[in-house]
Amino acid sequence: MSTENPFENSRKQLAKCAAILELDDGVHEMLRHPMRELHVSLPIRMDDGSIKVFEGFRVQYNDARGPTKGGIRFHPEETVDTVKALAAWMTWKCAVVDIPLGGGKGGVICNPKEMSEGELERLSRKFISSISQIVGPEKDVPAPDVYTNPKMMAWMMDEFSKISTMNKAGVITGKPLSVGGSLGRGDATARGGLYTVREAAEELGIDLKNAKVAVQGYGNAGYFAAKLAVELFGSTVVAVTDSRGGIMNMDGIDPEAAFQHKVETGSVVGLANTEPISNEEILELDVELLIPAALEHVITEKNADKIKAKIVAELANGPTTPRADEILHERGVHVIPDFLCNAGGVTVSYFEMVQNFYMYYWSEERVHSRLDRKMTDAYHAVLEASKNYNIDMRTAAYVVAIDRVVVAMKDRGWI
Repeated sequence: MSTENPFENSRKQLAKCAAILELDDGVHEMLRHPMRELHVSLPIRMDDGSIKVFEGFRVQYNDARGPTKGGIRFHPEETVDTVKALAAWMTWKCAVVDIPLGGGKGGVICNPKEMSEGELERLSRKFISSISQIVGPEKDVPAPDVYTNPKMMAWMMDEFSKISTMNKAGVITGKPLSVGGSLGRGDATARGGLYTVREAAEELGIDLKNAKVAVQGYGNAGYFAAKLAVELFGSTVVAVTDSRGGIMNMDGIDPEAAFQHKVETGSVVGLANTEPISNEEILELDVELLIPAALEHVITEKNADKIKAKIVAELANGPTTPRADEILHERGVHVIPDFLCNAGGVTVSYFEMVQNFYMYYWSEERVHSRLDRKMTDAYHAVLEASKNYNIDMRTAAYVVAIDRVVVAMKDRGWI
């Protein structure tokens, strides 16, 4: 893992925006600290009969705008500083898309790849029961994250419901449809990102129907982004990569064929009628739209001056370093920052909460139309801030989000 402290990095970004917004020192200090942090020990009976104690965390960063919201990670190298940083980031992400939630995050130090399904179920149930006093539909609503999934969310919802002696579907989002999940969640991250791409293209005068698209990272978000770029805009996907390498065809690649090839072989590499391309080379292709959808820190000061794309839509978390951000901004490359671009997931999670509350479930078309409205409004709020303050889009997104949280804190009389 990186030796950098992710929580300290989140504080540096906060300090930059506090200066732009001219925040009072006391307000800035309040925003530097999570309001609540719970550490729990989780003794679990393993399949071999032994007892193993796992360590877990839940951080609730700020609930001025509403109940906190954020995923639960099961990871062998999880740290509380990572969880605190992600909780802060979730606070700003919910605010930038203007949903009435604060930010939270949870984690358990474990290696799910070495655990049986029974062990994972016992750990999932133990974790939610251990944090049950601080979570709930009106308090804090977890969701799946790294190495957790809808099945585990269903176990957690069931355990919390047992403790509450009533069905509490709204305590968790990202659930299976059979127990209160929402239609439209599967492609929500990519779809939300492409709604912001559409608005950016209109702002820049780019015809997406004739646009070439490159996607680095062909997992869930990358695959749906490629698929939807063709379906929604008629764009041409010319290159995609995964962890093993990539493929290119400037005349176009069928996103579905690339996905099926990856399912069958484990990689997109080797798809018929394509030539190989590396994860480094794809970033420098002459395309209108570049979608980093995999790793962090892939666009750096070493390659930022070689980026030819007109729009960089960050579906991955943190694909661009701070110095690269400055270089891209100076060169006129339009970056749609990660916590705006990939906020479609948490937005549809919020929709799932709403549907759980009044026990009436929407059609997929309604989910899509409401997601479109949220992402479009958020994009234009950030674009306006970028122009007003003459700052890059990432800093503008933070400014919009932090200002909304501060207004809520003031209106509640906290400051």
